[in-house]
Amino acid sequence: MARIETPRRIRGTQDIFGDEQRRFAHVLSTFERVRALYCFQRVDIPVFESTAVFARSLGETTDVVSKEMYTFEDRGGDSLTLRPEFTAGIARAYLTEGWQQFAPLKITTSGPVFRYERPQKGRFRQFHQIDAEVIGAAEPAADVELLVLADQLLRELGIAEGVTLQLNTLGDAETREAWRAALVAHFEAHRGELSEDSLTRLEKNPMRILDSKDPRDRPIADSAPDIDAYLTPEARAFFDAVTAGLDAAGVAWERNARLVRGLDYYRHTAFEFVTDRLGAQGTVLAGGRYDGLIGSLGGPETAGVGWAAGVERLAMLLDEPAAAAIDAVVVPMGADAEARAMGIVADLRRAGVAVEMAYKGKMKARMAKADALGARFAIILGDDELGKGVAAVKTLGAGTQAEVAFADLAEALR
Repeated sequence: MARIETPRRIRGTQDIFGDEQRRFAHVLSTFERVRALYCFQRVDIPVFESTAVFARSLGETTDVVSKEMYTFEDRGGDSLTLRPEFTAGIARAYLTEGWQQFAPLKITTSGPVFRYERPQKGRFRQFHQIDAEVIGAAEPAADVELLVLADQLLRELGIAEGVTLQLNTLGDAETREAWRAALVAHFEAHRGELSEDSLTRLEKNPMRILDSKDPRDRPIADSAPDIDAYLTPEARAFFDAVTAGLDAAGVAWERNARLVRGLDYYRHTAFEFVTDRLGAQGTVLAGGRYDGLIGSLGGPETAGVGWAAGVERLAMLLDEPAAAAIDAVVVPMGADAEARAMGIVADLRRAGVAVEMAYKGKMKARMAKADALGARFAIILGDDELGKGVAAVKTLGAGTQAEVAFADLAEALR
């Protein structure tokens, strides 16, 4: 008979288990706890959308749309795409589900996202993000609240040390138009020295040349004009209000005048929390204000600001998380004891006691399992205990043992 070859895990995906899963779960549980402190509602949106949702919102010329999206035609002939990020789907839902009535809407979500790119440390083709958005609030206070939320999340995860908030302004529409024209003039003057990718960007998305990694582009990008010379009074006042709010909240930041977002719907605040602990992939959380996004999807002009962070990246920065505490391990010896233990375990769990069952091996091996799991107690059941209607409860740390009636077990273990 031919040997059946087991299919392997797809490259760029991961099976998350053990310590790695505990880190992963700790990021998500901390995020849920912190978002509740800031009164953000949880939402969940589809894993796939009409391709137009992402093509329009991310821009046809971006690498994500042109190279990285998982796009396919379903049986009905519709073009669908696995979400490469959350914001576009949330903006679509805001319009199609009537969420405008709740504006300003403060929401968070989390889950898998998909991009076809070269897998590397902390980067996968199916990875996971946490995401926070405020839609329908044009005030700088919304930007500040999101940034303070992000700062508190990193602090409560214990990874804020060595992480720096880099902040920039992209100005309003008038500012961007003037700055874009100045950038185009600057890069046109150096056209012969630019990389092929930057020549393409010059035609379609010139701001993205500023964060080019190609060594040929860096001197030209570094000498490009800053946005500050083109800020309108309104745009400057907005940025000043954001920085003043961060200062009042005790959130440290530094200006990065080369931090940009290439798409035209981005406005005002752009930011990244970066670290030197992940090598070249140093960004752990990033976002910005996207006041033009919902208009690009066919809705009314609506203010929006948000951020996303990779769960894998955050988890890589965590210290070793403690395994979940176990209150007791039940150790039954004999068929009658095993039958009775099933009921005892069920009753204890319903009473809120974390219990494991050691139902395999000799007594010594079962007690060793209780120790290995870090349980506080071992509940031993044999024929003698069954005859008396009690369990022998051994305190594993102290080595003491006492008999406890079945009805009193839950209270005794607390």
